[in-house]
Amino acid sequence: MRLTRFRPSPMTQPLFLQPNDKIGLISLASKVEYEDLQAFIHIAQNDWGLQVVEGNHLKNQNYQFAGTDQERLSDFQTMLNDDAIKAIFSSRGGYGSSRIIDQIDFRKFKKNPKWIVGFSDITAVHCHLNNLGFQSIHSIVPKQFGNEAYLSSIESLRKILFGQKVSYETPSHHLNRTGNGVGELVGGNLCLLAHLMGSKSEVKTKSKILFVEDVNEYLYNIDRMMVQLKRAKKLDNLAGLVVGKFTDSKDNESSPFGKNAYEIISEHVSGYDFPVCYDFPIGHEPPNFPIIVGAKTHLSVGLNSTVLSIIQE
Repeated sequence: MRLTRFRPSPMTQPLFLQPNDKIGLISLASKVEYEDLQAFIHIAQNDWGLQVVEGNHLKNQNYQFAGTDQERLSDFQTMLNDDAIKAIFSSRGGYGSSRIIDQIDFRKFKKNPKWIVGFSDITAVHCHLNNLGFQSIHSIVPKQFGNEAYLSSIESLRKILFGQKVSYETPSHHLNRTGNGVGELVGGNLCLLAHLMGSKSEVKTKSKILFVEDVNEYLYNIDRMMVQLKRAKKLDNLAGLVVGKFTDSKDNESSPFGKNAYEIISEHVSGYDFPVCYDFPIGHEPPNFPIIVGAKTHLSVGLNSTVLSIIQE
């Protein structure tokens, strides 16, 4: 019997997966080598007992993109419209999903919602779905399934997809601000969150727990993006802030910024009183803890550890 949706949140939660369900594999953003997806296909089919349906243009390449905008759009629309598909995985992030998001027709999806899975550039899709009132899963992408360092992340993703409870506990960080917060979990890649400002996909943060992460960004640009969030009042009235990994942050050697990524963020949130945790395992390095965007979540930042858990009522 299929597990039912949790009901603690006004957001619509897609049905959890069952063995033999069909899942879609498409490329929403940057190009990917097909051989890099074989580990995901093997695990999904042989370990999870699912049927993988590949997008017609999954293997396409158009310069840096996984096919033209129209090809990527076509695959996403086809999977959204197919009632037999219970989850859709984007093969990787990179860049490109925001180029097509406004052209997607979500009318059939709204009648038969399914899990959309990915991270990084897929932040644009998560935020858009959140504004439409639907939960989605921020997690590693199929391209990363062949990396053994992600085994725990893969297992946590399986648990979420099949309706099992997941809670994460991590060590304390010296910049943490202790406290407890409850709210819907929203966010993603900091660059994308700033990029989406003023669009239909702009993240809504009031009374929510915001999470951020990024990779390969200059420190001054991290500062600039945090300024943007602050000026847009996205930090006002948060229930909590989860700061994930800021991997391979860069600095100008001739003119250093003077703070690291976490210190920059700490400065910008210093005037608020919501709980904040740093160095949480979400982002562009293993492990990357999968989480449900739009789920009602409890954030507990203590003196010795941080616990993030979905509230199931």
